[in-house]
Amino acid sequence: MPGDNAKKALIDSMNGLLADYFTLYLKTKNYHWHVAGPQFRELHLLFDEQAAELFALTDVIAERVRKNGGDTLTGIGAIAGKASIKDDDRSKVDAMEMVKALRDDNVALVKAIRAVKEAASEAGDNATEGMADDWTDQAEQRVWFLTQTLA
Repeated sequence: MPGDNAKKALIDSMNGLLADYFTLYLKTKNYHWHVAGPQFRELHLLFDEQAAELFALTDVIAERVRKNGGDTLTGIGAIAGKASIKDDDRSKVDAMEMVKALRDDNVALVKAIRAVKEAASEAGDNATEGMADDWTDQAEQRVWFLTQTLA
């Protein structure tokens, strides 16, 4: 039977992941709103699609935290305090710099998801452990699309 420390570590790692999802969502939406240049339409649509995918998982992750007996993030300050992905509040960013930043952030997100999966395994939470595989697949697909855009 997993101990309280394993459960607390899982809750903490999921809240960190939740903060990263929110941060990456807002960063992706910022880029969606401010992208310019020859690939405007393609990138505008890609960023919007990826932002929607990121946002859709925030509730799922938060509910996993609650189902594990923890409290979720409560506001912007809590998100900023837990996020490992860096915000970008600039409105003027080169389009390919945007693509590279989002690609790198999604690579970091894959690592965070894998840490949650490991913590879920330690805590005996097979539901979160299984869901992490789907989250990883989605993040890896975003990495692939963004990488191919840079090629």
